[in-house]
Formats: sequence, C-alpha cells, structure tokens
Amino acid sequence: MMSALYTTKVHAVGGRAGSVRSEDGLLDLPLALPPSLGGKGDATNPEQLFAAGYAACFGNAVIHITRNREKKIGDDGVEVTATVGMEPNAGGAFALTVALDVTIAGVDQEAAEAIVEEAHKVCPYSNATRGNIDVALSVKTR
Repeated sequence: MMSALYTTKVHAVGGRAGSVRSEDGLLDLPLALPPSLGGKGDATNPEQLFAAGYAACFGNAVIHITRNREKKIGDDGVEVTATVGMEPNAGGAFALTVALDVTIAGVDQEAAEAIVEEAHKVCPYSNATRGNIDVALSVKTR
C-alpha cells in the first residue's frame, strides 16, 4: 500500500447548520442550510465546499497533465466552474449532481477536449465520484 501524499482532518459540529474547522485552523467556517432547503443561507454549505474543492482540483489536474507537453497550461490558463446540486434519488435518499465547465487558454477546441478527458482520468475528485455521480463536462477555449 502506498503512503498518502497529503492528509487533512476537518471536524464538523452541528451538521448542515453547524460549523467546520480544519486541524490547522485555516478552514474555520459556519454552515447554513441554503434557502431552497429551508435555511437562512447566511453561510456556506457542504455542496459549495465540495464544488470549490472539485473545481480547484480539476484545474490542477489540467495543469498537471500538460506539464511535460509542448503546450503547457499555466495556472492562469485554466478556469473551472463546478456546479453541484442535490436531488432525491430513486431509493428515497439523496444524490449529488455535478457539472464542470472548463475553459482553457492557448489551445484549440480539439486539444482542450482531449486535455479535459485526460484530466478527468487523473483528478482525485473525478476518481472518487466515478461510478457514483455522473459528471457532465463542458469545454471551451479562450
């Protein structure tokens, strides 16, 4: 078994209307139910945190897979917007929906689509969701 490249701990208290705090204190946020779920919406929520993590991680996957290519994608050459939703599933529980809108600078559409396809294979969030959540990918260039 390989050793972890990175590990973190985040402690949650009070569920969706509580708070989260990372072991190093860098993440320390109140949580609130969004208005569409009957809450005040005056703080972040787990879906926003998941969307932020997935967007940032996927952007880094794009940068990573082009690192040794002639056309490298730099930090400012990729933008990812993650849309995360929650919906009821057939079993009476809940499921997440995810869409990633990826914009890549400096390459043509065909290259951008190939890069995103490869990034989707290496991104840890993509690997964690594969088989559980259908992730809709859209790609454009700038």
